[in-house]
Amino acid sequence: MIVARAESDFSDSLIEALRRARHLVAFTGAGVSAESGIPTFRDAQTGLWARFRPEELATPEAFHAHPKRVWQWYASRREQIARVKPNAGHRALVEIAARVPRFTLITQNVDGLHRAAGSRDVIELHGNIMRNRCSAENVVIDTPVVSNAEPPPCPHCGAPLRPDVVWFGEFLPIEAMNAAEAAANECDVFFSIGTSTQVYPAAELPFTALRAGAMVVEINKDSTPLTEVATFSLRGASGEILPRLLRAAWPS
Repeated sequence: MIVARAESDFSDSLIEALRRARHLVAFTGAGVSAESGIPTFRDAQTGLWARFRPEELATPEAFHAHPKRVWQWYASRREQIARVKPNAGHRALVEIAARVPRFTLITQNVDGLHRAAGSRDVIELHGNIMRNRCSAENVVIDTPVVSNAEPPPCPHCGAPLRPDVVWFGEFLPIEAMNAAEAAANECDVFFSIGTSTQVYPAAELPFTALRAGAMVVEINKDSTPLTEVATFSLRGASGEILPRLLRAAWPS
């Protein structure tokens, strides 16, 4: 493990690899969102919601049995997210993307903060909580829905709308997962940032990159199953380490 506290702490081989990178992948998890003040799913279960188990709020079965309860839970989550902003880690990834020939951003987060920071073509493995989709037709509804109903009806077929997120017991979107796996296989540098690497199948992505010969750089406050095998493991907050990496590799 390498603990980097300043630009001079980074390995020369790491900085040189970043400068030479033809395709850099960044894979982000809940730790990045936490730095903006967004609680994890379970940490958000406070007050009224503390008495519910996750499977009572985030499964297809829960939505079928209690659609209003599930809708209100996600409405409360949306209100929390609407109050926060992208942090320095989000913004640094936008700057890094502008400095490499090819950049792929993959996230397990559903808050949309990467897009809010200016990142483009984000692969959202678990969806986006700020979007809705039809529970019957599985089609994303891009237009605002004006309704007092909880949940509101789909404007096309009248079925209840649901948040466009992956619930417990559901598969990840095939197109998103295929694109993420392809990027992991093709990149020469792979960042694993703020993710526990314990939620599969997404957790396999950095190991896929390793097997394909990429340099894998972990940025995390805590040790994970990836730590011992990563090319570099940088301990700390992404909002601190990513800006320093940016300055070290591409001085202004």
